[in-house]
Amino acid sequence: MARVRTGVRAIGAVLAAVLGASLAGCSATGGKRAEDARRAAEAQGRAAVDTPRWTFAMVTHSGDGDTFWDIVQKGARQAAVKDNVKFLYAHSDEAQQQAQLVQTYIDQRVDGLIVTLAKPDAMKDVVAKATRAGIPVITVNSGSAESKVYGALTHIGQDETVAGEAVGDELDRRGRKKALCVLHEQGNVGHEQRCSGAEKTFDGDLQNLYVDGTNMPDVQAAIEAKLQTDPSIDAVVTLGAPFADAAVQAKRTAGSEAEIDTFDLNAKVAAGLEAGDLGFAVDQQPYLQGYEAVDLLWLYRYNADVLGGGRPVLTGPQIITEKDAAELQDFTERGTR
Repeated sequence: MARVRTGVRAIGAVLAAVLGASLAGCSATGGKRAEDARRAAEAQGRAAVDTPRWTFAMVTHSGDGDTFWDIVQKGARQAAVKDNVKFLYAHSDEAQQQAQLVQTYIDQRVDGLIVTLAKPDAMKDVVAKATRAGIPVITVNSGSAESKVYGALTHIGQDETVAGEAVGDELDRRGRKKALCVLHEQGNVGHEQRCSGAEKTFDGDLQNLYVDGTNMPDVQAAIEAKLQTDPSIDAVVTLGAPFADAAVQAKRTAGSEAEIDTFDLNAKVAAGLEAGDLGFAVDQQPYLQGYEAVDLLWLYRYNADVLGGGRPVLTGPQIITEKDAAELQDFTERGTR
């Protein structure tokens, strides 16, 4: 756990140093005026810069109705307003369709691309086409291992294996002995890494349960059946916020005493933490992933800046528990955490 939080603090320190340096050249009054002007521009939906109106497109592996990606989009769209960027978004949980959507944006000659690599083999060729066409690419959320190899400028997200290891450590700290890791999207390498990371550090027994994430009643039924069959399971870990509630319902109908934990955070998860229905959540800050992806593409187009030094820019993991839920409530309700 210490190594995870240290990484997050280090990122914060670097960002704070960069911000401090940027303000040092201004007087206190001038800096305040510039900041006030920027905030006023954002509040009115106006750009805070006078750079050309570039077009950036984001294509993710999201299915329909996934609140996680709503938060990513909110960050991206707010950064786009600030940076005078036209922002386009498309998604598909089918890998080949995702690649076709990327190709469509390449054909439109967008000025920058943001993509996820949940199923990297299907995306390799199209990302290479984008870079050959001179379109800068940033990867977010999934595919940190493949991002640099495929030619992306940088990757923004959490290291999924490290995040899984943090879950295993937390389960140990809570005294859990047998856990169920619920994978809702077959073939998603990030999901496999999360569960294998948790298995690596968890001193107890961890089993994988594969479910069809597009059918929530079936997800609930599958978890319920597993809990009824094996009453010794004392923890269930879901890999996305929308699936945590299904696990809570399955626990109740199965009469289980298992703790429900989850990756990702939204308003419902925060409420569940505060109510005690959930034990902990792993937050990878999706708003930050969307915001930074657009902002870093803008910095590259404007000033040839690249952040990360060839390594991923980490946005998590951060373990969120009941004691943190109230503090984050305002942020989750407005859809930014």
